[in-house]
Amino acid sequence: MTTQTTDIPPAERSEKRSWLREHSELGVCALLLVLGVLVLTDALTMDVDIAQRGPVGPKTVPVVVGAGLLVIAALLAVDVLRGGRGQAESGEDVDLSEPADWRTVLLLAGVFLGAAVLIEPLGFPVAGALLFWGAAFALGSRRIDRDPLIAAGLALVTYVVFNNLLGVPLPGGPLMGVL
Repeated sequence: MTTQTTDIPPAERSEKRSWLREHSELGVCALLLVLGVLVLTDALTMDVDIAQRGPVGPKTVPVVVGAGLLVIAALLAVDVLRGGRGQAESGEDVDLSEPADWRTVLLLAGVFLGAAVLIEPLGFPVAGALLFWGAAFALGSRRIDRDPLIAAGLALVTYVVFNNLLGVPLPGGPLMGVL
């Protein structure tokens, strides 16, 4: 015995799609909401006894950023539901008829994933240098004489600032004894 289900009439289906297309910015609101909850959850469950040096500690910025993401998500949702629309891109150097550059997007995603995997075994200075160099390469820089040096310098400066000056411990990896 089979049961028959009534399909949504084409006119009503078209109406629902039309409403979703007119309010597509709600997807951005949902993304901001999820990111805000994720950042707040991570910040509020952070163990900070080691790095706490005063009233403003390592939790402060993530809590402010997470709360800001939630507020922006709510304000954007209200604006979209009231009929607000994002402006179409009108940049001079942007051709909206061209497809997305998926090669660059995938290269950047691979570089970020690689840095995330390598940060524990190699430490932040090495993984950060690979991240900066890989991002420069993915975005079009082909100066192999200069880019690795700049990437290594940026990674080392970032490591020293966060680890030594701000008191945010980053994995040093094999360079832990040297730095």
